[in-house]
Order: sequence, then C-alpha cells, then structure tokens
Amino acid sequence: MSGRADSDTDAEIADSETAAVQEAVQEAVQEAGQEAGQDEEPEAEPDDDADDPDDDDDDDDAPDNDCGDPDGDDPAEDARRARWTAAGTGALLTLAGLAAALLRLTRPAPALVPAAYACGAVVCAGAAVLGSRGRTRRALWLLIVGTMVMALGDQFD
Repeated sequence: MSGRADSDTDAEIADSETAAVQEAVQEAVQEAGQEAGQDEEPEAEPDDDADDPDDDDDDDDAPDNDCGDPDGDDPAEDARRARWTAAGTGALLTLAGLAAALLRLTRPAPALVPAAYACGAVVCAGAAVLGSRGRTRRALWLLIVGTMVMALGDQFD
C-alpha cells in the first residue's frame, strides 16, 4: 500500500493516503513554525466599529506582555524569581539539616555527625537570608557549602 503507480492499490485509496500524509506534513510544519516563533498571522476578521475614529484599542507603541513567555526580558521578574528560589531552597535545606541532626542525636553515632548536620543547616539558613535580600550568587555558593558540610557529616556516620 505504498501508493505507487505500479502497485495493486486502487487510485482512490492511494490518493487518500497521499492526502493524509500531506496534511500531516503541513500540520507538522505549522507546529514547528509556531514553536520557532514564526507563526502565521491570523486572518483578519471584519471590524464592526472600523469607522470609529476615537478607537484607542490600537496601541502599537505599547509592548506586548506575554504572560506565558518564560524567556521574558523583564529583569525585575527574573530577579524576583531568583530571590524566591534561593530563599526557598535555603529554608528547605535548613529544615532537612536540622531534622537530620535531631535524628542523628537519637541514635548512637559520633557527636561530630549531628554537629556537622547542624552546622550545614546554619550555613543554609544564612544562604536563605542572603537569597531573600537579593544576594543570590552568594546564596548559591553558601547552599553548596552547607550541603557539602552535611554530606561530610554523613561520611563520619
């Protein structure tokens, strides 16, 4: 059923298969164009109030704000997201470190193990504070150091 002229397929079936393949290719091209930002302009619909000179809906100078665009050029939004991420991750690692320190205190383990978890948690808490104040690069490094301190304490167990 390849649709070739020398096959045993009827002409109607071959044409319908060819049409289906062409439609699938056109849809794939349209989807790829939309993903690449080259989507076609929608067909213009008739405007009922086109003769109204006081129509201020056409603001060509105003920037288009796409709420669904994750790669927006709004640096304030990026900074806000970075602050929330650093503060949230620091708080989460702080709670995890304190919980691990309390669990290690209840078991027979060297005193260095819960101390390392507690120290790592304190470093992560400092990273959360720095992240909430906008020092996200330093907060990231403190999160890495705090996690490494906790991992080092786990090696002594």
